[in-house]
Amino acid sequence: MLQQIQRPHQRLQLEQVLQAVFGHQSFRSPQQQVIEHVLQGGDALVLMPTGGGKSLCYQVPALVMDGVTIVISPLIALMQQQVNSLKSLGVAAARLDSSMLPQEIQQVESHLLGGHVKLLYVSPERMLTSRFISFLRRVKVSLFAIDEAHCVSQWGHDFRPEYLQLSMLVDIWPTVPRLALTASATPETAQEIRQRLNMADARVFQTSYDRPNILYQVCVKHNLRTQLAEFIRSQGDGASGIVYCASRGRAEQVAGWLQQAGISAVAYHAGLDAWERNQRQEWFTSQPGGVIVATIAFGMGIDKPDIRFVAHVDVPRTMEGYFQETGRAGRDGLPAVAWMCWGLDDVARYYQTQSQEQVDPARQQHLRKAYDEMLAFCASTQCRRQLLLAHFGEEVQPCGHCDNCLAGPVDLDVTVAAQKLMSTVYRLWKERGERFGATHLIDILRGRLTPRVKQLNHQSLRVFGIGRQWQAAQWRRLLLQLLAQGYLVMDDEGYRTLALTETSVPVLKSQASIWMRASELGLTLQD
Repeated sequence: MLQQIQRPHQRLQLEQVLQAVFGHQSFRSPQQQVIEHVLQGGDALVLMPTGGGKSLCYQVPALVMDGVTIVISPLIALMQQQVNSLKSLGVAAARLDSSMLPQEIQQVESHLLGGHVKLLYVSPERMLTSRFISFLRRVKVSLFAIDEAHCVSQWGHDFRPEYLQLSMLVDIWPTVPRLALTASATPETAQEIRQRLNMADARVFQTSYDRPNILYQVCVKHNLRTQLAEFIRSQGDGASGIVYCASRGRAEQVAGWLQQAGISAVAYHAGLDAWERNQRQEWFTSQPGGVIVATIAFGMGIDKPDIRFVAHVDVPRTMEGYFQETGRAGRDGLPAVAWMCWGLDDVARYYQTQSQEQVDPARQQHLRKAYDEMLAFCASTQCRRQLLLAHFGEEVQPCGHCDNCLAGPVDLDVTVAAQKLMSTVYRLWKERGERFGATHLIDILRGRLTPRVKQLNHQSLRVFGIGRQWQAAQWRRLLLQLLAQGYLVMDDEGYRTLALTETSVPVLKSQASIWMRASELGLTLQD
């Protein structure tokens, strides 16, 4: 049963802490309701977008409750950032992680036993060790805060097996309230969090995931190096931003591009030693106009509200990941941009990487479905904000200022062109038992007698030259659209060959049509 509290007195105390320690004049909804529920001893699941103020939901009660609040966090960098931020405010916060020396750990443990720590940040791995559990039994624990709770989802984008075992908290500390928090959870993931953390009775507090100050833009790659530099320059001098890449090598490469273009940029990834990462992170957070080119982990807990843009040069694997990463822009509420550039190389790289990963077939299928949804988002002509929020179960009106809303309705029927491309794929397979990638298919369509075409005698195909009216770039754009919408599929062995799917049959039979914007193809309605 929930403990009763003196609400008027408690509310005054909470507001005093909020103002005196954190410098905020009032709570945002539903922060105060969450805090009061926890103070009554209740469990809660908090779903708020990045920048929505989730941390205050456990930091404020930690300062008014007796004992220590244990914050379970998945990344050392995230723990370090939050502890340093709290210490700068005069809060008795500490962390225990694998980067610390034995004497540093002993000092923190001594402070804990002496009652001199109000918030302790630990990883789920440490939380599960018998030694730490035994130690924590000697300390008065007031609250467990499970940050980035979506990591418990086996189908999620940040699955951490250790999170599954955190259900044991209620068995060892049955009277201590638990607070699970995340900035990216679909309705299915939220249900899974409650189930797997043994929090079936937890009250759910959810705000809209909408970030109306973020402008969403997606473009197709034709010269990524130039496109990225032009985009960053268009944001103006002094605009700080994050560029997300799929790998460490890619981050180094893109940072090099930007440096050569005269843009102040550095790479950030796990391949750097801890000292170098800290130096680069401090550089980014302390000065305006810096650009950090990073792998996806960067940005969690970064205390920099004035990030003006987040750019993706590789397609994220999930909508949840994309939402969480773009949400790091504009946390101050001022206008910000989420820009992404995508192309066939993204699809090929993903399928090749996935084929090399040793994962359960069911999980692999789920990941493939999630990536296909991300591709559909890239190719869609619908309002970006509508699509993004629909993924999280929200219905909103078109925003009116994303790239798709500003571009207007689709205006070009490309069904005949799509039939020509699909027929080329079909003829090669039906007549020759062959599959090829985009470049060779387009050469056949455009009637180009390349050495490979002549070697394979593909000029004899009935489809040879039926697409001469379009340039190669236009065919690639259409091909990308068909791939993203599931009319074509790329092999998962890294060869980049293309095949038809069942959904392509109605198009080939003229029972379904495909529309695009003429501007996307560089065409006019008369072409």
